[in-house]
Amino acid sequence: MALVLLPGLNNLIEDISEEKKLPPQVVEAALREALLKGYERYRRTLYLGISEDPFEEDYFSNFDVALDLDEEGYRVLASKIIVEEVESEDHQISIEEVRQVADDAQTGDTVVLDVTPEKDDFGRMAAATTKQVLAQKLRDQQRRMIQEEFADLEDPVLTARVIRFERQSVIMGVSSGLGRPEVEAELPRRDQLPNDNYRANATFKVFLKEVSEVPRRGPQLFISRSNAGLVVYLFENEVPEIQEGSVRIVAVAREANPPSRSVGPRTKVAVDSVEREVDPVGACIGARGSRIQQVVNELRGEKIDVIRWSPDPGEYIAHSLSPARVDRVRLVDPEGHHAHVLVPPDQLSLAIGREGQNVRLAARLTGWKIDIKNSQDYNQTSEDETVAVLISQRQEEETLQAEAEARLAAEQATRAEEDARLRELYPLPEDEDEDEDRDEVQESADLAPTTDLASSSDLAPSEAPAETDPEEER
Repeated sequence: MALVLLPGLNNLIEDISEEKKLPPQVVEAALREALLKGYERYRRTLYLGISEDPFEEDYFSNFDVALDLDEEGYRVLASKIIVEEVESEDHQISIEEVRQVADDAQTGDTVVLDVTPEKDDFGRMAAATTKQVLAQKLRDQQRRMIQEEFADLEDPVLTARVIRFERQSVIMGVSSGLGRPEVEAELPRRDQLPNDNYRANATFKVFLKEVSEVPRRGPQLFISRSNAGLVVYLFENEVPEIQEGSVRIVAVAREANPPSRSVGPRTKVAVDSVEREVDPVGACIGARGSRIQQVVNELRGEKIDVIRWSPDPGEYIAHSLSPARVDRVRLVDPEGHHAHVLVPPDQLSLAIGREGQNVRLAARLTGWKIDIKNSQDYNQTSEDETVAVLISQRQEEETLQAEAEARLAAEQATRAEEDARLRELYPLPEDEDEDEDRDEVQESADLAPTTDLASSSDLAPSEAPAETDPEEER
């Protein structure tokens, strides 16, 4: 058969390669697979309306497509086995036919034949199949390359460049830093910072949240400016003590998108020192605030509170409410992580923060439920009575939950026993196969030769087992 010409094939491959950010070799492989699927569809359409499709799923496994980039065309090739009597013309060829061109041919050998159909015979349905399969293969290759390139990055923070805007999302170009071209990533509205100015070609540090598959759009990178991991990364880059390991970040609580516009974004960072002589808070702030100012600038003016972590919950809670001054912390329900914090009247609004932001972040940072109380009006007796009622309710809820979990576990165990009994009475095909495999293993074990341990005295001296010292053996 003659070569089927595809005018502009090289330009097509280059355009797809540039548009999809894929190597030309990957595009060529996808095009070959698509043309092969188109050929399969062409063969199947020959039987439409005449008889039932005679081809099995892997019928065309011995077929392939060869691209000729010089002549800009393709051929369909079939690998056939030489036999005495042909049973399948698509998989076999008679030795008599082969010996007309090759006298030394032998049965069992494989020959490759050109079975390319005429371009006019290919058909509209086959062409449509080729187009669909090519688009699908290109999406699969994009997904695979993006996942391989970004999924295993040790550093999840990337430098991104604003490309365009889609609805409320910002489409940015990111690079893995491995010499690959930029890949488009989506920055959704909820992951943007209110103080950011997303103008064209502006660059930002972003946190890679996930690599996922979006229907009808293929693989997609989702990035974030509001993720707490971005704050951790910025501190690690600015504070040498964190890189060296003498200072560690214990917890981060961030509210990058407050519920109200009157409240700005804010973050609380709890740090601890591995070495006693190192001040973790001072190391993160730097001389005259130089280090933390770099982080604030990257986050476009976001407020950041750096506090010292403490193993004592009361002290830790008091630190977390910075910059408010705390008189006393009462751990009224340690098991339920509930604390009352007593502050002077002039510190009450500062401890709570605008619209409760300060105490809300402190609660997230410490993992405790924090109630801010006026130290002058605090009545410990009445507060303890109220807390006792809350503790009783919590314990009752925990008991009910434990009973529900126990009932669920008992029901699952009963169901498993019933399933096992039914499978004994009515075994499934896979159970019978497993039983046969076990029987075969047991039979082979019974037939295997055994070694008489009592005959060890017949071994040659060089083969006799050496005596072991009981102490060494222990």
